[in-house]
Amino acid sequence: MNIKSLHHVAYRCNDAKETAEFYTNVLDMPYVAAVSETSVPSTGETSPYMHIFFGMADGSLVAFFEVPQSPPMQKDQNTPEWVQHLAMNVDSMEEMLAAKEKLEANGVEVIGPTDHTFVQSIYFFDPNGHRLELAYNSARPGMMEQLQETAEPMLAKWEEEKMVLRDAAWVHDGTGADAFPEA
Repeated sequence: MNIKSLHHVAYRCNDAKETAEFYTNVLDMPYVAAVSETSVPSTGETSPYMHIFFGMADGSLVAFFEVPQSPPMQKDQNTPEWVQHLAMNVDSMEEMLAAKEKLEANGVEVIGPTDHTFVQSIYFFDPNGHRLELAYNSARPGMMEQLQETAEPMLAKWEEEKMVLRDAAWVHDGTGADAFPEA
């Protein structure tokens, strides 16, 4: 299998027009497509829907379904709010801070920037309650390689013990940047 990139990720929305306005006017994402049907092509099930798509610079898409005849959408009550989110890249710290300013000017509550050493992030919710992250890649040479090197051993230890592992603690303990000099 040769998976090359993300085509789209799809979520449910409460209101397609409100969602389109947020993604185009607040996040500056182009509204690139809409599909509306009375039945679902993949299942044959009758369920009228509006499926809307927003583009990103790399060609990937974020999509939403408004499904008015289904029960109201709900969050998974057993999953912490911070777990399920969509993270999207921006080109610079300045761009991320400008986005934060625009979001706040539009009445959106923003958390961050949060320093994860290899990435800087801000977090907020769209009008549907979906948590979003804008991320700026701040990795220094060697950081991603170090994370990849420890990934498999960490997963194996986690599987055995289900205990917090400190192999990548440098990401959040304040020592990460010091261990990786700037190029």
